Amino acid sequence: MKVAVFIRNVFLISFLMLVSCSEESIDDQVALETFNVLELEAELMRLTNEYRQSNGLASVQFDPIAYNYANAHNDYMIAKGSLSHDNFSSRASSIASETQAKEVAENVAKDYLTAETALEGWVNSAPHRANLEGNFTHMAISVKKTETGSLFYTQIFFR
Repeated sequence: MKVAVFIRNVFLISFLMLVSCSEESIDDQVALETFNVLELEAELMRLTNEYRQSNGLASVQFDPIAYNYANAHNDYMIAKGSLSHDNFSSRASSIASETQAKEVAENVAKDYLTAETALEGWVNSAPHRANLEGNFTHMAISVKKTETGSLFYTQIFFR
């Protein structure tokens, strides 16, 4: 009788340990609340076109497909907690497939408080400036603010 009780208790304890040590699903994690800062997006679109025109380049047109990808990339960077161009090739291929684009480029930034300072940061960086001055016809800019006040920017160009 004592053996049966002992075995039952070992089984019960083992079961409880197995259940209590299970991994947490990523779906159970709380996502950061974010929202688009539409005023910064519109201002940066306007400033980008002014910058391009002042350099003898054609304006770029807003594209909703690129905007969806820019938003998704901002969500990714916010979840990761840092800037990145991770998965750019995949993003560019998808945009090219959906828009027949021949070339896709991307700028990212974080925590610029104004559209002017974000643009200035890109202009002062040779690779980002090359994208701003590239032979592109379309663009989208996503600016997302987290609940902690961080601002994430993704700007996508294509032609």
